[in-house]
Amino acid sequence: MSGETQTLFVSKLYRAGIEDEKLRADVLRSCLAIAAQDEAGKAWSAAHGYRGYTSYASLNDLPKRDPAFADLKKALDPHARAFAAELHLDLGRRKLALDSIWINVLAPGGAHSGHIHPHSVLSGAYYVDIPKGASALKLEDPRLPLMMAAPPRREDAPEAERTFVYLAPRAGDVLMWESWLRHEVVLNEARKPRVSVSFNYAW
Repeated sequence: MSGETQTLFVSKLYRAGIEDEKLRADVLRSCLAIAAQDEAGKAWSAAHGYRGYTSYASLNDLPKRDPAFADLKKALDPHARAFAAELHLDLGRRKLALDSIWINVLAPGGAHSGHIHPHSVLSGAYYVDIPKGASALKLEDPRLPLMMAAPPRREDAPEAERTFVYLAPRAGDVLMWESWLRHEVVLNEARKPRVSVSFNYAW
């Protein structure tokens, strides 16, 4: 006796490369300069146990503040549109718009625990500087809180069937996912900071 199995309710991940080394160099230079000067961001990072620096709670105008981030926004927008189309989102006459964007300079030994991005549609990161041994991005199966008495997945389960998926981004990569997808950044075992720019698109 045999039956048919369908795959339903797929969680999609968008991955692309921005092949612009000048842009990446400009963004890196700006990230490091802002991280050195933003006293409010450094204080927030220290108070909240973020090992390194993030502008998440201190700066909300990076594309207006710095031309490198304005150029990055222009590079990200087509990818957001492409991913929204792949997800078959019915946006009506409205468009997705970059709602927030912030710097992450994760020091060696730092991590960022599991979280989601409420009030957004798409979330993601542009990877600016990823030294050898830098943190992976860990994505969690959104069904995990509902599995109750389910047994664990076998070690040889295909990637699409695993409870957690670990991705090792490269410098210049853009990763995007729907904002309800829980994710985290695991321990940075590199000897240098891992620099990325996170962002949200809202409707």
